[in-house]
Amino acid sequence: MMNAKLGCLLAGALVFCGMAHAAGDAQRGQTIVMQGDGSGAPCLACHGLDGAGNDAAGFPRLAGLDAGYLEKQMQDYRTGTRQSAIMAPNVDNLDDQQIADVAAWYASQTAAVPPLPDADSELMAHGERLATRGDWDSYVVPCETCHGPGSEGVGSAFPRLAGQHAGYIKQQLQAWKSGARSNDPDQLMLAIAARLSDEQIEAVATYLARQPMQGDL
Repeated sequence: MMNAKLGCLLAGALVFCGMAHAAGDAQRGQTIVMQGDGSGAPCLACHGLDGAGNDAAGFPRLAGLDAGYLEKQMQDYRTGTRQSAIMAPNVDNLDDQQIADVAAWYASQTAAVPPLPDADSELMAHGERLATRGDWDSYVVPCETCHGPGSEGVGSAFPRLAGQHAGYIKQQLQAWKSGARSNDPDQLMLAIAARLSDEQIEAVATYLARQPMQGDL
C-alpha cells in the first residue's frame, strides 16, 4: 500500500510539466551561443554549438532538451537558486528573452550520441531495474515514473535522461543526495537521491547514458 501511494504521489507531480515559458527565437539564440553576450563565455565553449556537451569535462548534453526546462535552469543559475561557479557568471547578464532564445536554439538541436564502450552486464541490468522498475524496498521509484517511457523526458519539469552523459548524471544525483541542488519540482529528486547508494547511482547513470535518444532509434 505504501509503495502504491508513493508512486501515485510522484506520478501526480506530472501536473507541473506544462510550466509556462517565454517564446524563444532559435536564430537569435544561435548568435548568443556562438558569441556570448559580451560579458561571459559563449555557450559553445563548453556545450558545443550543437549541444553535445563534454562528458570528461562534466558539461551536459543540451541538444533536444525541452526549451522550458533549459530556460528554467538558466534562470535558476542567474538567481542563485541553482549553484554553479561556471554557469552563474555566464548567464547573470542575460535577460529573460535571451535566455529563452538560447533555450530555443539548444532545444532545436539533434547532436548525435557516439557509441559508448560496453559496460558490465550486471551493472547495466541493475541500472535498467532502477530506471524501469525502481527499488521499492528502499522507496526508490523508477526514473520512468516522472521522466516518461524510455526516460525520454516529460515537459519542462522532467528532462530527458536517455543519452545524457553518465558523468553528469552521477554528478547531479550526488548533488541532490548531498542537498547541494534543490531546484526540482516539490523536491522530488532530493527525496529520491537521498535513498540511492553510490553503487545505485553508478548503475543507473551507466544505463541511462547508453539509452537511445528520441529520433536515434
